[in-house]
Amino acid sequence: MGRIRIDVERCKGCGLCVTACQKKLIKIGDSINSLGYHTAQINDEEKCIGCANCAEMCPDVAIEVWK
Repeated sequence: MGRIRIDVERCKGCGLCVTACQKKLIKIGDSINSLGYHTAQINDEEKCIGCANCAEMCPDVAIEVWK
């Protein structure tokens, strides 16, 4: 299984990670970071397989994935 960490202060809420997640575990949430962006969040981290597609797609390097 994988583990994911999203740095909400770097996230601009572009949604690329949402489309990249093959398990559909990431969504753009209601919380807003200090820059005024709605940020990405993971719904059910226990289902993450650690593929790192989300991290590879993130243009702001705001996602870390561990297996």
